[in-house]
Amino acid sequence: MAKYAYPAVFTPEEDGGFSIKFPDLEGCYTCGDDMVDSIAMAEDALALVLYEYEKDGREIPFPSSESSISLSDNEFINFIACDTLEYRKMYNNRSVKKTLTIPEWLNEAAVAMDLNFSQVLQEALISKIRI
Repeated sequence: MAKYAYPAVFTPEEDGGFSIKFPDLEGCYTCGDDMVDSIAMAEDALALVLYEYEKDGREIPFPSSESSISLSDNEFINFIACDTLEYRKMYNNRSVKKTLTIPEWLNEAAVAMDLNFSQVLQEALISKIRI
């Protein structure tokens, strides 16, 4: 889980939109209706593909330099950034049931304080992982 920036090749389309491809990443391409939409779509596509690379344990390639990418007429390069941790938080936020064991005295004290066990565990894990 990390922050990334990759060069994206933008190809203008006749309708005013753009096709976008990331030459360094297999299967990473998208399109948008205008420049703002295209950048948002590119960020989402990049985060999704890199998230899948991380999840599958695939090696994440180093981004190419702008000068090493050949362009056709009207194409241009724009670097797109993403944060796969933020992507995970937004799109992979389903609850997972966990069974755990704690001492009875600790359970009684927590119940007496009306603590939410799930919330306490989430806060402790976030603190421990430092995210």
